[in-house]
Amino acid sequence: MDFSFTKEQQMIRDMVKEFAEKEVAPKAEEVDRTGRFPIESFEKMGELGLLGIPFPEKYGGSGGDTLSYILAVEEIGKACGSTGLSYAAAVSLGASPLYYFGTEEQKQEHLIPLAKGESLGAFGLTEPNAGSDAGGTRTKAVLDEDGSHYVINGEKCWITNTSFARTVIVTALNGVDERGKKKISAFIVPTDTKGLTIRSEYEKMGVRGSNTTELVLEDVRVPKENILGDPEKGFGQFLYTLDGGRISIAALAVGVGRAAYEAALAYSKERKQFGKHIGSFQAIQFKLADMAMELELAQNMVYKAAWLKDEGKAFKKEAAFAKLFASEAAMRACNQAIQIHGGYGYMREYHVERYLRDAKLLEIGEGTSEIQRMVIAREIGCPR
Repeated sequence: MDFSFTKEQQMIRDMVKEFAEKEVAPKAEEVDRTGRFPIESFEKMGELGLLGIPFPEKYGGSGGDTLSYILAVEEIGKACGSTGLSYAAAVSLGASPLYYFGTEEQKQEHLIPLAKGESLGAFGLTEPNAGSDAGGTRTKAVLDEDGSHYVINGEKCWITNTSFARTVIVTALNGVDERGKKKISAFIVPTDTKGLTIRSEYEKMGVRGSNTTELVLEDVRVPKENILGDPEKGFGQFLYTLDGGRISIAALAVGVGRAAYEAALAYSKERKQFGKHIGSFQAIQFKLADMAMELELAQNMVYKAAWLKDEGKAFKKEAAFAKLFASEAAMRACNQAIQIHGGYGYMREYHVERYLRDAKLLEIGEGTSEIQRMVIAREIGCPR
């Protein structure tokens, strides 16, 4: 087994690490405090080609692989959880479905601008009554009388990047199949379409600088050509999209966890109590050892899932492994980082409290920890 990166992967990691440390990290506190979306960071990411890492050059991308993209998510997430989340959502959820399932015409029209960073991608799946139960969607798409357009009505929530997207991919009920089961299809909807309303952002506990909105669709008309992929297989398409997205959320969790761990380790070498650096006390050493070990394991899980995807092998189970373990390991690392900082860790002056608030979402978004355990149980053959 070879655990080393290719020359190209290492170059991407080094480039993103330098960019994140110089451009993203210095704004992280202000982005969190104000809830401001750091659009200037994304404009620079577009110039650097980061939004197109896993897509071919003919579609405006950089021609990289999943692992290269995952390395970028990890470094950006380490610098700023808000920026990392919007970056992961733009690529994994907003752009990737177009690459996986889009026609050549759809890729030319919609994927290229996303890969070049001219716009951000958004993916409208979650609804007020359809969160973990994504199949319970109530948004409906009905083909009009002349068969040229679909008319979509419904409501979506917790949608990332919508305010900065030209198009959003929306899932909707599209009749029933021959077995009488509900069909769910995906539609490419321009955000300036009449009847589509983007409601104000949520006031969130963490990742406050990531744009998160509600969508209301009232008699939204989109051309029949805007249906994405096979209309009979929309449910499977977005499940595959979510599997890939879970790898990126896991990478984001590793990044946030690493930020907390490194802050705690540095603090343990500076803070003195009882005449000694607190890092010399076994109680603190054991906390740091556990943090280092769990984050290393999480990182390996993430890289393996990304490698499997790049190899064209099944990766659903490994993506769930990575997302579940990394998000929970990040939460443990952030919690212990605050404990090591003591009272200072509870203060906004020290960033570890922000890391904890950002990390919590990673146990919820892209499928909760409970959903990941359900996925794993099915994949290992547990009876239903």
